Amino acid sequence: MSIIYLMIPLALVLVAVAVWALVWAIRSGQFDDLESQGWSVVLDDDEKPPADKEEGEP
Repeated sequence: MSIIYLMIPLALVLVAVAVWALVWAIRSGQFDDLESQGWSVVLDDDEKPPADKEEGEP
């Protein structure tokens, strides 16, 4: 029975740390761009992207 006096506060501290980590990640922008890192694997980095043509060039 005495272990419950240790486990309940320990569980509450663990939940508080998890909530703080989630709030920190949201505020620091960790979830702003979820797709670009996935596409970086697919795209080929060996070739440069084509340059934009200026107006008047054919």
